[in-house]
Amino acid sequence: MEIVFSVLYYFLLLSYFYIVIVSVSVVLLDNRNPVKAIAWIVCLIFLPVVGLVFYYFVGRDYRYNKIFSRQGLKKIQAKPEYALGLKELSISDIPKHIQKTTRLLYKNSGAYPYVDSNIQIITNGKETFNRLFADIEAAKEHIHIEFYIIEDDKIGNELRLLLIRKAQERVKIRVIYDYLGSFRLSDSYKESLRNAGISVQAFLPINRKFGYGKINYRNHRKIVIIDGKAGYTGGINVADRYVKGNRLGKWRDTSIRLEGPVVHGLQNLFIDDWYFASNTLISDKKYFPQPTLFPSNVLQIVHSGPDSDWEAILQGIITVFSNARKNIYIHTPYFLPPDSLLTSLEMAALSGVDVRLMIPARSDTVVASSASSTYFIKIMEAGVKILYYKENFLHSKAITVDDEIGIVGTANMDIRSFEQNYEVNAFIYDKNTAIELRMAFEADAENCDEIPIEMWKNRKTWTRFKESLARLLSPLL
Repeated sequence: MEIVFSVLYYFLLLSYFYIVIVSVSVVLLDNRNPVKAIAWIVCLIFLPVVGLVFYYFVGRDYRYNKIFSRQGLKKIQAKPEYALGLKELSISDIPKHIQKTTRLLYKNSGAYPYVDSNIQIITNGKETFNRLFADIEAAKEHIHIEFYIIEDDKIGNELRLLLIRKAQERVKIRVIYDYLGSFRLSDSYKESLRNAGISVQAFLPINRKFGYGKINYRNHRKIVIIDGKAGYTGGINVADRYVKGNRLGKWRDTSIRLEGPVVHGLQNLFIDDWYFASNTLISDKKYFPQPTLFPSNVLQIVHSGPDSDWEAILQGIITVFSNARKNIYIHTPYFLPPDSLLTSLEMAALSGVDVRLMIPARSDTVVASSASSTYFIKIMEAGVKILYYKENFLHSKAITVDDEIGIVGTANMDIRSFEQNYEVNAFIYDKNTAIELRMAFEADAENCDEIPIEMWKNRKTWTRFKESLARLLSPLL
């Protein structure tokens, strides 16, 4: 009997070392950030089997393996006539103070600078859905919809019935939903759309074809295009909580409605995502009608995700922060910044820029909220003001800089948005829009408490310990 136990012991010991060596080798060969690599290696050493399963599902870095590459699409998809890139624009056509940023975003994500578009900022859910549904109601040719979350609730069913009615009017409708983000969306909801002739596709479904190891890479984009003439993006999903609220209160978010040439940028991105989700290329020029031109401005629709070579949105934000002269105001529901972003905020504040960060006082994600708290002391010591939004729940992802540049989109100020999710942000070089975003921030600030640095330093040891434990998990999120 002792021999049996001895053999079993050595077998398990050898199995343990084999699993650890193989697992650690896989992590090292990914050549990822050393902090993340160390976090995963520690996890795999102490929890070899569970850690390996966890790493397979949520830890692999597919950015450089390209889950889906846009390079092939560029060869077969002609650039729309109005998608003017830097090569077509003379240097004098772009204001000097934004030339560096526009050139960077053009190089790192192919984000063409569109001129002379119309921008409308919408800061509450009810108004967003009222305008969106009115535009859908007026659609004549096509409707393209892409959301991370579509709920089978009152707002979701208002959208469903509206789309079915428009399909009956022979409007071509395509819908992309994220498979995991919309996991609660019922089969009957999706089937009712398909039965009406609406094309519906899940993004990165978790199945044998796409593999189970890509569960961690989600499509967090929110895009709507109507007839190629009006477009929407921002942080809002299709759910009642943006209108009626939930246990956290009504969700405060920022959306933008766009008209003019920049809608072609949203259309291009949707077409790429549709090709990936359905393996069907949309190439008809009718999806890029001649746009109406509006007062002078410049916009770029910037995407990033596992399909891109660079962390384009992160690089763009850091560049904007580095060039800031007066102020940086940030809305974000989650704050788990990479070191590069943290350093850019500290440098801006230390150089005299008025930097304010607004986050929700109550979060829907306890671990993320706790981990966020560990980043506050250092940036507050540099001069950053942190505001806790008390009224309802802040889900807005909006930035305004120097009353000159506004950034609105789907990316949170966290590692997941910058490195793992498919995201889209509009970089808006327009004084009126930047001022409007600043005024919205200042209105929200009336419902905030600023965190005093001395109070934050004197928090209970147990509280700080729990937050530090949560931060250890942040590289794995």
